[in-house]
Amino acid sequence: MRRLPTAGAAACLALGLWQAVIWIASPPPFILPSPARVAGAAWSSRALLAEHAGITLVEVLLGLALGILVGALVAVALAQSARAASLVMPLVVLTQAVPVFALAPILTLWFGYGILAKVLMAALIIFFPVLSAFHDGLTRLPPGLTDLARIMNATPARTMLHLRIPHALPSFAVGVKMAFVYAPIGAVIGEWVGSSRGLGYLMLLANGRAKTDLMFACLIVLAVLTVTLYRAAGAAIDRLVWRN
Repeated sequence: MRRLPTAGAAACLALGLWQAVIWIASPPPFILPSPARVAGAAWSSRALLAEHAGITLVEVLLGLALGILVGALVAVALAQSARAASLVMPLVVLTQAVPVFALAPILTLWFGYGILAKVLMAALIIFFPVLSAFHDGLTRLPPGLTDLARIMNATPARTMLHLRIPHALPSFAVGVKMAFVYAPIGAVIGEWVGSSRGLGYLMLLANGRAKTDLMFACLIVLAVLTVTLYRAAGAAIDRLVWRN
């Protein structure tokens, strides 16, 4: 709750700076609309914004579920086998050298213009942060706990379940929080490449019709959506991980 006044103050500061630029530079509205103009466009198009924001939210949540699940499972599998990790992790890191924008047209070509391509884009962009953070936590078990498991003749599976995974939960939490920030980026990129719904599509539509105020309204809605998801994830993680 203490973060709310801080967030409100930051938002007010950003709006003040934005309005100051309007007063000082007086740019044309099609270049940089005023906050009041954007607010008016958001209010007049509130039903349209809500509809497309709902589509993007579904894509993001499904992408989060898929990316976090696959990233966690792969991290556990690689932590169980050092040989597999030495072979697979370099390949996973190499895939991060491919720009996300380059993958979006390929996924659209393979899976069409529906929701699946956007969900996969969101999942792909968060897969590596979740995998990397969780794998790092799983493989950094303190020597004392490792010795304890060896003395008690614990099987690798029981060591993973009762020692490695509980110890790695804080690292996993960090990866999940990062995922909630990155997932909307993947969904919107997918909508830019090929879609007929979502905030990314609406932004392109507004840009093509020179409705800059509506495009800024889409950006603000997307930012609010991302921050809300991040705060909700952070609150849930704080309750489930850090306080236990």
